[in-house]
Amino acid sequence: MTGQLAYWNGPGAAKVFTHPVHSAWAARFGRQARILDYGCGYGRVMVELTEQGFSDVRGADPSAALIARGRRMRPDLRFEVLQSPPALPYAAASFDVVLLFAVLTCVPDEEDQRALVAELGRVLAPGGLLHVSDLLLQDDDRNRDRYAAPARRSGAPYGVFVTDDGAVCRHHGIADLHALLADMDVVDERRIDVGTMNGHRSRAVQMLCRKR
Repeated sequence: MTGQLAYWNGPGAAKVFTHPVHSAWAARFGRQARILDYGCGYGRVMVELTEQGFSDVRGADPSAALIARGRRMRPDLRFEVLQSPPALPYAAASFDVVLLFAVLTCVPDEEDQRALVAELGRVLAPGGLLHVSDLLLQDDDRNRDRYAAPARRSGAPYGVFVTDDGAVCRHHGIADLHALLADMDVVDERRIDVGTMNGHRSRAVQMLCRKR
């Protein structure tokens, strides 16, 4: 999972992220909920939650450059640079809510994804909520062409592609996401349209899952 760290400490450190927190779901958290934003980047979602009155919000990300950007913007927020992702420096059941916004798209390998979800399950308290927002497979010609090339070349899962500036990303079929999160109960799910970090519009899904 550290294979793309050079990208996220380089070109990726200047990107703007757009996935929204669904306010109706956030209303379920409780203002005192212990919240972790995994893959927080520069803390955009952390700022949003803090401004909504959530008082215990932390962020963790492998990119030291993105974390530095966040600390410059909001030195009052609590950021953590992950040294060995997906491992988190927190005890089991430390959080009531974990946010995973546009992170799975940055983790194309299925084994790495399973390890990440297992680690998030470890730090979630029983009954805790996982709020996922990520990109679905697109059906336009541009995306179909770029999905096909890695699949032909290396046998990568369909949906993996390389951006023009060098990031290896993955868009997901909804069945793949359900399978990845099968150990949790899906409380709610919705489809949205979001701007990507490179200025395109893409279909996405948001899922609210509860730890059993």
